[in-house]
Amino acid sequence: MNSLEGQVSIITGGGTGIGKETALIFGREGAKIVLAGRRLGPLEEVAAQVNQAGGHAVIRAADLEDGDAAAALGEWTVAEYGRVDILVNNAGHSSKGRSVRYVSEAEWQSVFKVNVEGVYRLTQACVNPMIAQGGGVVITVSSYASIRPGLLGGAPYSAAKAASHNFMHHTNAELNAKGIRASTILPAEVDTPILNNRPLPPSEDARAAMMMPEDIAQAIYLCAAMPARTVVEEIVLRPRQARDVAKELVAAAQAGSPK
Repeated sequence: MNSLEGQVSIITGGGTGIGKETALIFGREGAKIVLAGRRLGPLEEVAAQVNQAGGHAVIRAADLEDGDAAAALGEWTVAEYGRVDILVNNAGHSSKGRSVRYVSEAEWQSVFKVNVEGVYRLTQACVNPMIAQGGGVVITVSSYASIRPGLLGGAPYSAAKAASHNFMHHTNAELNAKGIRASTILPAEVDTPILNNRPLPPSEDARAAMMMPEDIAQAIYLCAAMPARTVVEEIVLRPRQARDVAKELVAAAQAGSPK
């Protein structure tokens, strides 16, 4: 039997990058997957790949920047399947303005809404059903920037990801005894579409030196498949070799500054 056979799983940001690769692994391992995101086209493509390979995936349009939509996603999953076993909080975005000097209030709020409020509302919608069924796993993709903040990640993204990291530790402190296990994934640079939003997007050569989405998906799967007696509190991942980011830091420092 596959390791996640029959387990109901929600994966946010499931249409591209880390979410897509996680869905492909979960599908191979027998999970019933609810793929969520803003754009239906990419979600449909991933669901088709999972289903064609013999897995089970459905899609739900959800803007995780909207707290009510995030909560509704969890509620719909429980209503449809009667349970939720694994929640992967993967959806997120960063700001164009990176410097604390210049980032706009609108960008700051947007980053916090998806990376903090969306995570909190969806997690809250899932943990009570998990407790009632005897347990469950909540996995949140934070960032290396939450423990090593700087201009590369940007002030709002680093702060928001640190909040989601802290929230997972709180979830363990409060709910381990009730069967809930919370894990935080802390990846450094990964070649995903979020990099296109940087003030100076990395070159193809730079991206080749980064981790790939499937690397992070493997870490997520480890947390999901671990026996219920064990909690993977956090996993930190980074590329083996550092790269020169001097030009990107200069661009990040100036993004949004008055002309």
